[in-house]
Amino acid sequence: MRAITVTEFGGPEVLRMSELPDPVPGAADLLVRTDAIGVNYIDTYYRTGAYAVDLPYVPGLEGSGVVEVVGSDVTGVRVGDRVAWSSAPGSYAERVVVPAAVAVPVPEGVGAAEAASVLLQGMTAHYLMNSVYYVEPGDTVLVHAGAGGVGLVLTQLAVARGARVITTVSSDEKELLSREAGAAEVLRYSDDLAQQVRALTDGEGVAAAFDGVGADTFEASLASVRIRGTLALFGAASGPVPPFDPQRLNPAGSVFLTRPTLAHYTRDRDELLWRSGEVFEAIRDGSLKIRVGAQYPLDEAEQAHRDLQGRRTTGSIVLVPSRTATPLRWRQPSAPADGAHLLTTSHPLCARSVCAFLPKGVRAGVWPGHARPPNLLTT
Repeated sequence: MRAITVTEFGGPEVLRMSELPDPVPGAADLLVRTDAIGVNYIDTYYRTGAYAVDLPYVPGLEGSGVVEVVGSDVTGVRVGDRVAWSSAPGSYAERVVVPAAVAVPVPEGVGAAEAASVLLQGMTAHYLMNSVYYVEPGDTVLVHAGAGGVGLVLTQLAVARGARVITTVSSDEKELLSREAGAAEVLRYSDDLAQQVRALTDGEGVAAAFDGVGADTFEASLASVRIRGTLALFGAASGPVPPFDPQRLNPAGSVFLTRPTLAHYTRDRDELLWRSGEVFEAIRDGSLKIRVGAQYPLDEAEQAHRDLQGRRTTGSIVLVPSRTATPLRWRQPSAPADGAHLLTTSHPLCARSVCAFLPKGVRAGVWPGHARPPNLLTT
């Protein structure tokens, strides 16, 4: 099988395509043929050596696919079932051994790319707003990286519960996406970010700040939280926060500070099924729309990491094994009633290039052939 391997720690260039034997599942495992593979910021921490992992290794933790082999001790799963997972090391590959205990069923109405990209980010958003701080109707919360994968999910779920969400973004395009997700106010990263948040909350501050950015935003997050509010530092996209004196939490307003991780909020099968089930159901009923911002062929994992770390991506991004990738196709209906043109592609960068040549005002729908089409976009 084809898989991405890492033989030394470093930048995206250490991600290399290799031919490896198909993995052999144990009695409690599933062998899954991957249809889509989630790319997450935590993957970059392992790649650089910030998180401990033995070399060489196959990166990736998240994906979705079809079960090919069921271990002898596994019950309730059959060959041909669609499953997804968020904690199976070695997922950047055409086949993955997934412990049955961490595999969840993918319901009808949820596509492969959605399933592969939503579990880690969706369940992260779920535990943040249900278990770290229970978001109540009427709460005002701050969500950093509002156009990122977790940010878009967290915003939608919090707004659906009746909360007011303030987000931060770095560009006009990302501001638009964050507003479409339901953000009431969208701010740019700046030195006076905390003052802006205070001004928007009549000086009180937010009930909770959800910070996955880390070093660049931590101080603003701390200064934005109300008395007895919660600061959830769940990531470090801009780097780790420097050593911190906990005495500072007192003058900040007796703030609750936590550094949570998904593994501690999916400690047993029941909790995993609860969180994943509610995320999938939100997709099915339309209250949660997953933006898969980019799909890359598996052999372009290096570029996917460069784009992710360069903040050139929005929403979730996935890798697609070449056997399931959809080639660029241009199709114009024989009698388009509304003048729409349809473009299907597995790679959004190709789609963007083609759309640049469309006449002004022409509407184009861009999506991979195996997924549900989004709303048409006007060029």
